[in-house]
Amino acid sequence: MTKTTKAAPAKKEIVKKIKDFGKQYPIIGLINMENMPASSLLQMKKQLRGKVELVMTRKTLILLGLKELNLPNGEQLIEKVKGMPALMFTKENPFTLYKIIKKSKTPAAAKPGQLAPYDITIPAGPTPFTPGPVISEFAMLGIKAGVVEGKVAIKEDAKVVKEGQPISAKLASMLQRLGIEPMEIGLDLICVYEKGILYPRKVLDIDEKKFMQDLTGAAAGAFNLAVEITFINKDTIETLLSKAHREAKAVGLEGGVLEPELVEEVLAKAQREAKAVAEEGKIQVQ
Repeated sequence: MTKTTKAAPAKKEIVKKIKDFGKQYPIIGLINMENMPASSLLQMKKQLRGKVELVMTRKTLILLGLKELNLPNGEQLIEKVKGMPALMFTKENPFTLYKIIKKSKTPAAAKPGQLAPYDITIPAGPTPFTPGPVISEFAMLGIKAGVVEGKVAIKEDAKVVKEGQPISAKLASMLQRLGIEPMEIGLDLICVYEKGILYPRKVLDIDEKKFMQDLTGAAAGAFNLAVEITFINKDTIETLLSKAHREAKAVGLEGGVLEPELVEEVLAKAQREAKAVAEEGKIQVQ
């Protein structure tokens, strides 16, 4: 009974901290702490200090704190609380937060039973192995192999496990022998919540270079379309005025309109045409 009495205030304090941070910070990140070594966690905390408030506690307290926050569409975030969860509170935008966490991760070998973070494919090519039982081991994993110049070589790319599927002991051993490290040590961001919107990890994991290329291309396409249909706004007005001026000038020159701006060009055009006619009829023009 005494233990329960002492523990209750501590639990209430943790729930209060979650609620306070939830009101103070607009962004809430949900992370999974499974397979996170203590040494790596300390390093992560150092890297995130000053940018993120990290709350690590029991799942029941996290669920209670989120429920009491009563966030708009908060049930979507609550549904994602699984495994060994922790919460991150920050003012960084969701994409920046994901980028910070992703950069802090380091590659690691797979352990038996771990779930593949993505489709793992062993590429075709030479291996360091000499011919022997390893060829049969490859075959058991669905990998076609043969001998090339005295070494075992993989004949074609082989997808050995799909994303989300458990990695077998035999596959984990083979990946390690091949020097393939499909896992990552670091905070595993599940999703980010902001003002009623839940951003899954896949949405946040964008190729920045491709995104900027697509954005630039879309902006250029929209601008060209706006000019083509004569849609006037602050971005197109200068180009549209220049275009209208060029077109009006071309019509004026074609029609021989003697406006002050066109006189010299109209006379020059007339002179060129007169010379052309004279040369064609072999008439001398003074």
